[in-house]
Amino acid sequence: MKRWKTKFFSVVLAAVMSAGFFMGASLDAEATADVPVVRSVYTNEPVTAAQATLRPIAVMMPTDKVAQPSYGIGSADVLYEIMEEGNISRQMAIISNWQGLPQIGNLRSCRLYYIPAAKEWDPILIHFGGVFYMQGTIDAPDVNNLSGTYEYGVGGAAPGSGYFYRTQNRKAPHNAYISADGIQKACAQLGYQLTVREGYYNSKHFTFAEGVNTLDQYGGQAATANVIDLSKVFSYTKSSLTYDPVSGLYLKSLHGAPQKDGLTGQQIAFANVIVQNTTWAPLDAKGYLNFQMIDNLQDGYYFTKGKAIHIRWAKTSDYTPTKYYDDNGNEIQLNTGKTYIAVAQAGKQVAFH
Repeated sequence: MKRWKTKFFSVVLAAVMSAGFFMGASLDAEATADVPVVRSVYTNEPVTAAQATLRPIAVMMPTDKVAQPSYGIGSADVLYEIMEEGNISRQMAIISNWQGLPQIGNLRSCRLYYIPAAKEWDPILIHFGGVFYMQGTIDAPDVNNLSGTYEYGVGGAAPGSGYFYRTQNRKAPHNAYISADGIQKACAQLGYQLTVREGYYNSKHFTFAEGVNTLDQYGGQAATANVIDLSKVFSYTKSSLTYDPVSGLYLKSLHGAPQKDGLTGQQIAFANVIVQNTTWAPLDAKGYLNFQMIDNLQDGYYFTKGKAIHIRWAKTSDYTPTKYYDDNGNEIQLNTGKTYIAVAQAGKQVAFH
């Protein structure tokens, strides 16, 4: 695959706009008098056509109790949570509309299995170092990443590290951040393209329902799911989600308390919740893990509007999107809005009622 190199973001964006080439959105375009509007591939919500051409960021954020709240996490269109060593989980926030965020983080290190999950969105991956198992993957030429320290273990480069900063209100390692301005300057310095890259980006991600998907069409196959209990999946954080019938969203909690965005003070909420059971294995005696993110043999659950159905999932390569299917073999239809994906270790079951 050809790796594009960018000169100036404004030049590229102007060229894309003039060509009318709006990748990153569905073909069902809506328009206002002055500003073309399309549907976001992340949430199906209306966004400007210009915004839809821009690459998202994938931000590594902690779940440690002392590290809460995270700043900018409420802007995540898609939020992943996956277990790591030490019996603690970590989060990766896919944020498409990041360009105005004054503070993003705090930022933590990456793990190998987050990279194929990130790649399907073709983002700028933002992290604060990582483990040596990522060598050869995080530093591959197709990966555009910013790291506050060495990319993996004590090796690799630290691309864009000069644009990260630490605050004084928390102790390290829970006080590392970056801003949208810092991201843009780092990408310009490194030659990273800020518009979606042809040959890497795939616009066919989630399939969204045309109206509201209540899961009523599944009859008795759909179970009540007003509370999603992930305490057996993430035993340290005891992550959970509770359905709010007023908003129609699932409100996320961490450590028994509402999980909030430090920028807004608002509890993070999702229209869609996916539990993705995944084959995993320990890598060494230190407890480092690996997850088989490219697979077609595992199952899971889809939650929306206070109900749940059993699903299966498949991902065929790094840059292809993960697809989710019901027990009839049909791709599930998500509701418009944000999505939380819990990548669960196969054998550790979610509970719901």
